[in-house]
Amino acid sequence: MFKILYSDKNIAVCIKPAGVSSEGEGMPLMLKNELEKGGVKTEVYPLHRLDVPVGGVMVFALNKAAAAELSEKIAAGEMRKEYLAVVHGTPEAESGEFDDLLFKDSRKNKSFVVKRERKGVKRAKLEYSVIDKKEGFSLVKIRLKTGRSHQIRVQFSSRKMPLVGDGKYGSKDSCSIALFSCGIILPDGRSFSCLPEDKFPWNVFKLNV
Repeated sequence: MFKILYSDKNIAVCIKPAGVSSEGEGMPLMLKNELEKGGVKTEVYPLHRLDVPVGGVMVFALNKAAAAELSEKIAAGEMRKEYLAVVHGTPEAESGEFDDLLFKDSRKNKSFVVKRERKGVKRAKLEYSVIDKKEGFSLVKIRLKTGRSHQIRVQFSSRKMPLVGDGKYGSKDSCSIALFSCGIILPDGRSFSCLPEDKFPWNVFKLNV
């Protein structure tokens, strides 16, 4: 469900509903319309993105100066992004790092793990920790260290642990993709968090992380 967690003259932090685009006439327009209910004209600048089927916490700039400053800091890795995912199976280690080379096929809108550097290939890194294991699933908390297209989805799928509900990357479940942006820590240290809705497969676990 769309909700504004915080806003000031420079930024707005909100919850993006699953199924809504992070860009264009999706979240920016929804946020603009909500903020302008107070009668003040507002511009909204996307700073990062979530895949359309993925929901959770996002931050947007509300003026060009804030957009430029935050975009530079995000590019330098100064904003921390954390996710929750439910995957099939269990990682070999309870916590660790995935480090892969990814190639995105734009025609298929799909990314692939590849073995060697070439044009269009980018390095992808994430840290993960297993929070709980039940019924053949694992609840995993993830910190992105890079921001590649479909990164979490393809890095887990390539290790035979597709995200529950992610048909694009090997899952055969009938539910929505079990990936959620649960937290953001801004460059200035302010943090914002939320949890996914209490429905399958999230309700297999007690979500108090």
